[in-house]
Amino acid sequence: MAHSDHISHTLTFDDAVQVWKLRRQGWFQHRIAARFDVNPGRISDVLKERKHPGSRAVAERDGGHHG
Repeated sequence: MAHSDHISHTLTFDDAVQVWKLRRQGWFQHRIAARFDVNPGRISDVLKERKHPGSRAVAERDGGHHG
């Protein structure tokens, strides 16, 4: 079901860092997508490093702590 009147948010680099942290905590991609109100494909783009390259390294450097 398409929702043409609903526009998904765009993930920022900081959002992508949070995606990596949530994934490491065991969150499923579809739940992460719901949290950020984006299509699950956008989460996949981050996790396959097609979007926001370097966000994984930042998430790992931060040690998984988030504010």
